[in-house]
Amino acid sequence: MNKVPRRSTTTTMNTRALPFLDHASTLADLTRCRLLGLLGSHELAVSELCSVLQLPQSTVSRHLKLLADGGWVDGRRQGTSHLYRLQPDRLDAPARQLWELVHSQLVDTDVEAQDRDRLASVLAERRSRSQAFFSTSAGRWDVLRDELFGQRFDLMALAGLLDPAWRIGDLACGTGRMAAALAPFVEQVIAVDGSAQMLEAARGRLERFPHVDVRRGDLESLPIDDRGLDAATLVLALHHVAEPTEALREVARVLVPGGRLLLVDMVPHEREAYRQEMGHMWLGFGRDEIFGHMRAAGFEPRGYQTLPPDADARGPNLFAATASAPHRTDSSDSDSPNETRSNENDTVRGKGRACSTAQQETPS
Repeated sequence: MNKVPRRSTTTTMNTRALPFLDHASTLADLTRCRLLGLLGSHELAVSELCSVLQLPQSTVSRHLKLLADGGWVDGRRQGTSHLYRLQPDRLDAPARQLWELVHSQLVDTDVEAQDRDRLASVLAERRSRSQAFFSTSAGRWDVLRDELFGQRFDLMALAGLLDPAWRIGDLACGTGRMAAALAPFVEQVIAVDGSAQMLEAARGRLERFPHVDVRRGDLESLPIDDRGLDAATLVLALHHVAEPTEALREVARVLVPGGRLLLVDMVPHEREAYRQEMGHMWLGFGRDEIFGHMRAAGFEPRGYQTLPPDADARGPNLFAATASAPHRTDSSDSDSPNETRSNENDTVRGKGRACSTAQQETPS
């Protein structure tokens, strides 16, 4: 009867020890240990490692390849450079434990101290190159940045401060420019306009956003449920409305209690031609005037800020006003809603310059 040979205990132990032996073999070279020590604190390019170690690129690259193949370092390409970094938390337990032991013996040695000093010089040189660029480019930085990235990227990025769970209404959305800027950052955008032609253009711009709902409707009768929005924008639209307070009251209806309104429009101006040419009902709004409309509609005004004029713009200056929607649960909170609404409208109407026959003087 043939006997099955017993597996050697020594062979079994050697097999189990192989991963540890492989790691020990990698760390048996001082250059590789120095590389890991440097890459554990900074992500460095091959050229920078050559400067610190004072070794030729071929030598440094050979050791980096061995470390990368063994999973010790991560590398990435940036332009024409290769950058490397040691991330200890990505190492397996035996490798991490062995490196901690070896690194503890390397710290505070003369070799490590010299590497640390040269690394400081390399990093200082890196910073000085960046500072030199900004020193020589400060005079034309705005132009250079616009050429590289465009003129509106920073303003568009500000929408990233919004709550991603918000539902926002772009009211009187026009061709959907504001809705397109908001859509990447929020859960839903409802874009509303009364013009079929404007909505056709808006749909073309917004079709890539499945969570943007384009609807036709007027500001005075929005096709949105009560408390259906967390925030709303009203951009260059209120001057077209005969009764701003009523329009704002409708905006308040569709906002949740405390919801935010951003209103952008023109400051007061004297361009009477806008009435005939573009159907403007109001020649801009001052701070007190727009706050009066907001309060009459139940809003709590938050701020009014004139916007820096664009050098190429030919129209009047603009302002941005913000407000919070009322917190009351329904209109019954007021003793006499109809009477209060009538009195509020009378107060506000006297302040504006609406285009209406009643406001024009009859020549004698």
